[in-house]
Amino acid sequence: MFLGHYGLAFGIKRRAPSASLGTFAFATQWLDELWPILLLLGVERVRVEPGYMLENPLVFESYPISHSLLMAIVWGVVIGGAYYARRRNRRVAWLVALVVVSHWVLDVPMHAPDLELWPGSRTRVGLGLWNSLAGTLIPELGFFTAGLFLYLRGTRARDRVGAWGLWSMVAALVLIFASGFFAPPPATQRAVALGALTLWLFVPWSAWVDRHRDPA
Repeated sequence: MFLGHYGLAFGIKRRAPSASLGTFAFATQWLDELWPILLLLGVERVRVEPGYMLENPLVFESYPISHSLLMAIVWGVVIGGAYYARRRNRRVAWLVALVVVSHWVLDVPMHAPDLELWPGSRTRVGLGLWNSLAGTLIPELGFFTAGLFLYLRGTRARDRVGAWGLWSMVAALVLIFASGFFAPPPATQRAVALGALTLWLFVPWSAWVDRHRDPA
């Protein structure tokens, strides 16, 4: 899942007006933000196989540190704990931790059975919705649209940055998502990793937009 994660970040912001949208954008995509770094280091592995799934050519051979359930929970505790140490807001820290773990939960319907329960687990889960165009579009666009709607209901633009900055970010996210249907797949693991590193751009971008929006 891609857009759906950002939809959750938009939607959960309404439950924590004092927290930055950038915090939730970082938390919801942390597993995918960490993953390309581990690929470049050779710790985890992915293989490009066009046609492997209808809407996804990536075979996730090994990614237990970034994408096993146990490690998602560990990362949630670490990042939620770091937020609490910095902000001393227990409620938001719990939300941040849950958003980190939510990434694994939202990935399960989309992936082939390749998500481990813990590093080394023989049991791997995934419902394979990436094998269906409708199964890909409905949850992705549904989560994203619902979350964005909640964010728009809960905030209002203070200036042009708050308005156009938001809509340019939305357009960029949708364009990246749509490119997966038309652009040729990356050729190598390194190309996959370098492309995935662009997710980090949306952390400061969303924080910047959110600073220019006020609670509605």
